[in-house]
Amino acid sequence: MASIPTTYNEKDNTWSGAQRSSIFGYDISVGKIIFSTMKNWPKNVCQINDADGVSVTNAQGITWAVRIAQYLKQRGLNHKDVIGIAAKNTTYLMPLGVACLMNATPFHSVNPMLDEETIKYVFEITKPMLIFCDGHDYEKIHSATRGWHPEIYTLIDPIEGVPKIETLLDPTTTEMFYQPETLKTGGDQTVAILCSSGTTGLPKAVCISNSILIQENMLVSSESIIFTSSSLDWITGLWAFIFSTVFGCTRIITNKPFSPEYFVQMVKKYKINYAVVPPRHLSALITCPDATSEALSPIRMLNYGGGLVTLTTLQRAQEICKSAMLNSGYGMTEVGAITVNIGISNNTAAGRLLPGIKIRIVDEDARSVSHNKVGEIYVHTGQAWNGYYGNPVETRRMQDFEGWFHTGDLGYFDDQNFLYIVDRKKEILKYQGLHYWPTEIETVIAELPQVQDVCVVGIYDERQGDAAGALVVKRQGCEISGKEIIDHVAKRLTGLQKQLHSGVRFTDKLPANVNGKTLRKAAREVFASQNGTSK
Repeated sequence: MASIPTTYNEKDNTWSGAQRSSIFGYDISVGKIIFSTMKNWPKNVCQINDADGVSVTNAQGITWAVRIAQYLKQRGLNHKDVIGIAAKNTTYLMPLGVACLMNATPFHSVNPMLDEETIKYVFEITKPMLIFCDGHDYEKIHSATRGWHPEIYTLIDPIEGVPKIETLLDPTTTEMFYQPETLKTGGDQTVAILCSSGTTGLPKAVCISNSILIQENMLVSSESIIFTSSSLDWITGLWAFIFSTVFGCTRIITNKPFSPEYFVQMVKKYKINYAVVPPRHLSALITCPDATSEALSPIRMLNYGGGLVTLTTLQRAQEICKSAMLNSGYGMTEVGAITVNIGISNNTAAGRLLPGIKIRIVDEDARSVSHNKVGEIYVHTGQAWNGYYGNPVETRRMQDFEGWFHTGDLGYFDDQNFLYIVDRKKEILKYQGLHYWPTEIETVIAELPQVQDVCVVGIYDERQGDAAGALVVKRQGCEISGKEIIDHVAKRLTGLQKQLHSGVRFTDKLPANVNGKTLRKAAREVFASQNGTSK
């Protein structure tokens, strides 16, 4: 780990990564960088779509992107506007993203698998007047945005009477003279907006600045063939998009659902050597008969993150990916990547700090503490953050006036300056890659007159993530079964991640502190100590 230095300053109890560096000027537009890269290496294959077999060279990709960018400018869109995207990884998504960056118009990307209510909530924050989505999600997006009637284009699966992106790809007489827009407010200008969440409630719109996207290249080159199932709505998908357009990687994409057999098939077919997988995919991979060391021999870098992975799983993954370096990390959409942990010898650690990152560990009395003492993790990036779009109150709660991000996560540093995450203060949970909020499910269960109190917890599974379960206190003299509660939630909430996959347990009272606030961690332990779903 000598190549990932983290130093400790005992005077102010702060830990620091190495000095940040970049080969690009701070105020240069990432759209201009991509334009130059793709123009200079036209024959490089930047993307291959396994779903439809389409390979895209830099020349083709930048041609499409220029034509879309010209359309955006023709519509009068600029850095003050927002373009909505709700789409999986398909062929035209990449040139659309490049076009937005070249026109310096931020895109707000939302996971299309979210339920209509959540999509409505998050798009209402930015109210994009132009949205791109997949055809099979059109009705959901149209219904969710009927309050302001944006124009909606399909990226795949065209619908009669609905505009499609192909109509924007016709040649123009001026495309050969096109030049990307400059950044009106410099390197701190917002160029993308992703969804995140706070300690409670629904997602917030996180502003991503231009300077964040032109950091160091995460050990990729033009020889890298990369895969992550994430799309532009997730930070790892955004990074992969930048890798393929700025640093010359070939990115393999698909909109087909993950299966370990399919992943192995793609590794063999395209010689994927750089992969990013969530813990549940890694857990599924190690039990797949097709996942042999021969089949996975091309992989040189295997990154995982977003949840806990057991040492047994990592050791098995190393056995079948003999040539791969297994890396994990800790990060946030608001901050970006914070740490990296190289190898599996210290698998319980979050790792050491990346360049430009500073951390304080702050106890309950707001004091910065030293090694081996647990407190909330405060992070400083040394860069400006434009906050949550349209939400100055939550912005200030996340980042204080001195620039420190209050992560809501508890952790500590050991004597070797490795960061460890102890627990999540935040209530957000994730199932099959989709976020959900326990309070939303609790509110629905509390509608039932037979329920006096309820606490929803996540029961962690490596393959699936946090499977929701409900610890319920029945109202005195009332009877209700676990199945009735499960069915009520299924009727009221449409998202797969919001269902009670871990079932229902009943208890006489919920664990609480002296102020009566439910202790979710203790409730999870009570839930886990009981056997089976209560009927």
